[in-house]
Amino acid sequence: MPFRSYDTLRVFTVVARYESVTAAAQELNLSKASVSYQIRKLEDELGFAVFDRKGQRLHISPKGEKLMHSAQLAFGQLDRGIRELKETAPEMVTIGALTYFFSRWLSSRLMSFMEVNPSIAVRVEPITGIDDLAQSEIDVAVCWDVGNWDKSDHKLDRTLLFNCPARPTANASVTEQVKKIGLERALREIPLLADSSGSGGWEEWHQLAGLQYRPMQNRLVIPDSNDRVQAVIDGQGIALWDDLVQNELDSGELFFVSELAIETAGYYLSSSSPASERSTAAETFIKWIQQQK
Repeated sequence: MPFRSYDTLRVFTVVARYESVTAAAQELNLSKASVSYQIRKLEDELGFAVFDRKGQRLHISPKGEKLMHSAQLAFGQLDRGIRELKETAPEMVTIGALTYFFSRWLSSRLMSFMEVNPSIAVRVEPITGIDDLAQSEIDVAVCWDVGNWDKSDHKLDRTLLFNCPARPTANASVTEQVKKIGLERALREIPLLADSSGSGGWEEWHQLAGLQYRPMQNRLVIPDSNDRVQAVIDGQGIALWDDLVQNELDSGELFFVSELAIETAGYYLSSSSPASERSTAAETFIKWIQQQK
């Protein structure tokens, strides 16, 4: 005959935990008589005693102890199942970011977004440039660019996040070499490390400087932006960097080799979807990041 008195099992587990009808009655907000009745009902159906009674004290019986462990396990699994059923899957926003930008600007701020938006799950996907958006499930990306949209073939929804002027940057030994041979010659003879816009940044800077863009043929291409910073520190070439390398500038690991900057350079929010087609999570993230400083 199947067991039916599952309600009495819950009362039993509380009494067993305290080994006291009085304490269990207080927790369950029942009378002592009602708790005692539930225990008697349980024992009648089971056909064995779940407590050994010695005077006014209760001691759980060997069979009662086994039953308590089984009941606690079953109720625990049931509670977890109910919680999972009640919980809805969080919205997800996938953010594409250069590793350089993420580690030096976004990472320290991202926790505040998660704190004020606990229902939104965040996934950060490293990218090397704007071309990665077409190859992924990214909702919104933050990319570096010089802001010259006329040169771009990408049909993206893009908004300036903040300007961050970029200048040619090198380590101490390369900086000394630039001083000895002159900047114009150095830009032809020393490798120019490409940025996330490809050669767009260097072409823009040379145009501003009134120089022909004639880099050496053995260009060094390092897709990951953080690795590219390290390459410049190691003396492997000159790259365009901005104020996000301030720590390296302060420590003397890096130097600006020219004060001429691409003033329109900066970080842009990019999305392959118009605002009307973006998810609520993506729109929430965009509004949040635009308020960050």
